[in-house]
Amino acid sequence: MTADAAGVRPVAVVTGAARGIGAAVAEALAAGGWDLVLGDVDRPDAVAGLTYPLAGPDDLAEVARRCEKSGAQVVTAACDVRDADAVRALVALAGDRLRAAVAVAGVLGADGPAWEQSPADLERDLAVNLHGVAHLARAAVPRLLASPDPAACRFVAVVSAAGERGLPRLASYVASKHAALGYVRSLAADLAPHGVTANAVLPGSTRTRMLERTAAAYGLASVEDFAGHQRLGRLLEPAEVAAAVGWLCSAAASGTTGAAIGVDGGFTG
Repeated sequence: MTADAAGVRPVAVVTGAARGIGAAVAEALAAGGWDLVLGDVDRPDAVAGLTYPLAGPDDLAEVARRCEKSGAQVVTAACDVRDADAVRALVALAGDRLRAAVAVAGVLGADGPAWEQSPADLERDLAVNLHGVAHLARAAVPRLLASPDPAACRFVAVVSAAGERGLPRLASYVASKHAALGYVRSLAADLAPHGVTANAVLPGSTRTRMLERTAAAYGLASVEDFAGHQRLGRLLEPAEVAAAVGWLCSAAASGTTGAAIGVDGGFTG
């Protein structure tokens, strides 16, 4: 994305931007000419009940520094996507230059047989993985529709290959990702008459902290054990997923909406 005819640089809001795929998305957009508003939780234990630490403010600050080296103007803010007011405040930081909203924040909570996962287990994953996406849409879409050219505006959610498959021991996570994908597809249908596109990216096994958590759920010694479940025979890097997000945010993707783009190395389950 480049500046418009008046020389105004577009702004993208990215949630879950402090590490992993979110950080890679921020860097890809910065390299593509976007200014950024980046949000993530304010402490590693922000979501109770997780068995792995989330990112912290220092991580988000480091991502911002890397993006600024690409020439981007970057604003950061603490943002727990479960909090609609926090998401609304994050989006407001983009002002009238908002042209893209990218929902990356996600968690993997409980693991175990589906029938043993409690309502609280389901709610933990749904609160971030579904409602976090919906909170971003509620905050961002009215601003995208009010832009001078809604057809140049984008909404993208990083979902998961689990959004289209059942996986053992991860019912809460899988259910939340199916819900997020359905939400984005319906969002695309509602936005179509206005020209704003909405799409989902579905990563496979990507080298992130969450993949380490997944390995623990399956009792695996290493995340490398997931490589055999992808036809490419290797794990993905966050930058590979971010490249798809960057394309969906670009003018080149103007004809793509309601899509679920797999960046999964040929995931076989």
